[in-house]
Amino acid sequence: MVNDDKGKKFLELIDEQNNLQWSIIEKLIFLINAKWASSDTQNELESLVKKHSTLTKELNSLDENNSIL
Repeated sequence: MVNDDKGKKFLELIDEQNNLQWSIIEKLIFLINAKWASSDTQNELESLVKKHSTLTKELNSLDENNSIL
């Protein structure tokens, strides 16, 4: 992948990761306020965390030489 393409992809993934993090925070706040009494929200949270993990791995794979792109 060309450096310009890597940089563009990196920024896209960072934006997506940021959105996921806010979604995770929203779900956590909801669950805390509901005293963890929503299995649907717990499942949604689990799914968001898995997506975040996958996205983080993809971000890390862009930086093959442990440099800042």
